[in-house]
Amino acid sequence: MKWTVGIMVVYFMMFSIPALGVSIATINQPLTQLISIIFAARIGSLITVGIGPIVLASIVLQLLQGSGVLHMDLNDMDQKARFQGIQKISAIAIAIAEAYIFTATGYVPIANSAFFGLVVVQLAMGAIIIVYLDEMMSKYGITSGINLFIAGGVAYSIVAGTFDILAKEAAGAITAGGATAIPNAIMAFGPLFFAVIVFLVSIYVYDMKIELPLVFNQFRGVGGRLPIPLLYVSVLPVILATSFELSLTVWFRFLANVKGSFANLAKFIAFYQPSAGAAGTSLNLNGGILYLISPSFPLPYASTYGGIGSYRTYFTYLATHTSSLYLPWGGLVLVPEWIHILVYTAVLLVLCVVFGKFWIEMTGQSPKNVADQLQSSGWQIPGFRRDPRIIESVLNKYIPTITVLGSIVVALLAVFATLTGAVGTGMGILLTVGIMYMVYQQLEQERALQSYPGLEKLLS
Repeated sequence: MKWTVGIMVVYFMMFSIPALGVSIATINQPLTQLISIIFAARIGSLITVGIGPIVLASIVLQLLQGSGVLHMDLNDMDQKARFQGIQKISAIAIAIAEAYIFTATGYVPIANSAFFGLVVVQLAMGAIIIVYLDEMMSKYGITSGINLFIAGGVAYSIVAGTFDILAKEAAGAITAGGATAIPNAIMAFGPLFFAVIVFLVSIYVYDMKIELPLVFNQFRGVGGRLPIPLLYVSVLPVILATSFELSLTVWFRFLANVKGSFANLAKFIAFYQPSAGAAGTSLNLNGGILYLISPSFPLPYASTYGGIGSYRTYFTYLATHTSSLYLPWGGLVLVPEWIHILVYTAVLLVLCVVFGKFWIEMTGQSPKNVADQLQSSGWQIPGFRRDPRIIESVLNKYIPTITVLGSIVVALLAVFATLTGAVGTGMGILLTVGIMYMVYQQLEQERALQSYPGLEKLLS
């Protein structure tokens, strides 16, 4: 607990310190809020890059390992340590590259070009420190740093968003007076209402599971159950899918400067425009294929923070707004915002299912791996022969289907949360509930709650 508190103090200190030379006022708040939550970052601060390099390095190395390009036995301690070392070096290299890209493309607007090098160094150093803080948390804390950094950032955004609504939105709605004062006040608290809905649904979904009976073959009468929760892979599919989508919107910002014969093709992929009042230093994604698959929706509240002002204005925006799609062979086409919603939802569903199935294979949670683990531990399913192939065939009736269903459920929750503008973003709430649920399970498995009554009292 001491290590955990100390690491989180350092994290929030970096979270609160703006990078010297960054123009905070020109940052695009609606999109960066979601990016900040997914990457446990705060755009414009020392941890602007956040956990992005760690996640990206992990995805790349897992793909290389799964495809056979890397041949490492992760059950061997030496090879596992070598794999983790490669992952750390890769994360540091990606951190330096992303710090440069964030600054060079205007994603992090700088006040003066003379500060360019200084901003890159600050963002790179902040990201590298996050890499080591995550490693320290995994070794000495109560869970991984990635988990607690995301949960901490969401908690901050929920508290800050709630106070903003109380201080500005609700007060403004009530002081408007007249017969619409109460309805306006209720609508002003809409983000809190949707946040509570996502929170309760997330808790309910996390408790849904099926349990397969088990018996211990060496002792008669000793039995147990193998729980297979609906969210078998937790919220990892939506973390990976959203990280992938948002990484594309950042990495492809260089397309904004493409000229000549490839200009229309670049706009077809991603159409960036300078933000109003930013003198061309800050770019917004306003069209193209990447826009259609990204969660680039305005906040329905807190106009002072870049939102659209109210739910009435927000729904009007969704019904009437269009984005630009440049077809290399046919010129400009205006795409209604409801098509953006459908495409974003469909792509997120597909990515979550793909990443969910990929994750159970890469982390040893596939039916074959679970069957081997049960067999080696002496457990078997009653009524079936003691053969891992038989156990695998039984698990194949549940795990693949539950993986797909669970991935779809978290994707739909994320879509609902994003479109309703819940405080802290509903996706952030979904991630936080999942993270704290995993932490609680981990502490229970390690008997930490029995060993430390104070910790049990805190969590209960």
